[in-house]
Parts: sequence; C-alpha cells; structure tokens
Amino acid sequence: MNREYHRWYSPRLHRDMELLIFGHSGAKVLMFPTRDGRFWEYEHRGIVASLEEKVNAGHLQLYCIEGLAQETFYDGRRHPADRIRRHAAFEAYILNEVLPLMAQKNPHGSTIVHGCSLGAFQAASLVFRHPHLFDKLVAFSGRYDLTMQIESFGNLFDGYYDDEIFFSTPSHFLPGLNAQWQIDRLRETDIILTIGREDPFLENNLALSRNLSEKGIGHQLHLWDGRAHRASAWREMATLYI
Repeated sequence: MNREYHRWYSPRLHRDMELLIFGHSGAKVLMFPTRDGRFWEYEHRGIVASLEEKVNAGHLQLYCIEGLAQETFYDGRRHPADRIRRHAAFEAYILNEVLPLMAQKNPHGSTIVHGCSLGAFQAASLVFRHPHLFDKLVAFSGRYDLTMQIESFGNLFDGYYDDEIFFSTPSHFLPGLNAQWQIDRLRETDIILTIGREDPFLENNLALSRNLSEKGIGHQLHLWDGRAHRASAWREMATLYI
C-alpha cells in the first residue's frame, strides 16, 4: 500500500501540520481522528488495514489528518470564544490547504469525509456547512451537539454561546436551515451515521436523523448493539460503509 507522510507550516494555524496519505487513486477520503487521536490514529487502530483491499484496488485514497481537538474544543486554557475561533481557523486550513493538496494529488471527482467520535462531529459539521465540496459523509459514534451534557460528557463551551458555535453545530443549525442550494446539495449527498444502542449520544443521533428527514435529506442511520464506541466496531463499520 502506498503510504506518504506530509508536513508543512500552516499560515492559518501558525504551526506545522502533519498528515498521512494511503493509496494511489480512487475516491478521496478525508479522515478526522478522535478527540485524543493524531494523524496516525487510523493506522494504529487498524482502520486503514480494514480498508486495505479497497485502497490497494485503487477504489479509495485515504487522507488522515490532525484533529486539533486539544487546541480547540478541549483546550480549557482558552476562553470558549477562542476555542470556536480556533476551530474556524482549523476549518479554513482544511478548505484552503488540505483540499487543494487532495485535488493536486488525485483528480478523482468524489470526496468522502469520515470521522469517529469527535471526528464524526468535525466531519458532519464540515459536510453540512459545505455540501457542494463533498459527495459522502460517513460518521461513526458521533456527538453532534457539543453544548449538551450527558453522563461524564459536559458542555465543551462551559455555557458560553455565540453565532459561531450555532453555525458550527449540526444539531443547532440544521433545523432552521432554509438555504435551498444547501438543502438541495445535501439531498444529493450520501450520508451514513452509526451509533451504538447503548451509546450516551443515541438520542442526539436520533434527533439529527429526524432533522434530516424533516428537510427531505435522505440518509442512513445504523444502530449497533451495545455502546459500539470502540475501534473494533469502527473497523467493522469502515469495511461496510466507507
């Protein structure tokens, strides 16, 4: 399997950023790691290996990026307004630096966005906000409202709220979405969500599914036994849905 390591200084984030590329052709897959994951997480967790047959056959090319969670949502040293601004800069890095690299490396017309756990939130937020750039969303075990509090998972903005948080949070902006071009493009997007039946974010996923259905946006919501918030389940999901 072709494997490439890339690193460059991002003028939008004012720091070096790293990523790994697996494969040589096929649909491009932008992969967001979990909260504590790095750009090498999907390789270490065996998810890249679970996709090896498709990658080697030239059906998929994987782009595994940094998630920057510890500088955004989980940076308790920053004011919540700075956390969401840092996330906006991270999104600008993806749109203006990572996507052009992907286009340069691979002319294939299809781009898939994937993530697990917090990475599922980042993937969904990106696709729902910029659906004209992507063809498919594959989100595993996601929490699509970072302001909700359940079990040990708290409000990642400590009660602070502003427009930037609203427009970055799928559970908040989707119900009121009325931009017809955006809705039409989402209706053309292949959207796949998975969640465990015992996962604390099950109700959040069911609500997101209802929001999409109310907008006439087709999607798949797959419920897995147990909590299913683990790498072994994600490896199985990857082979089925990516």
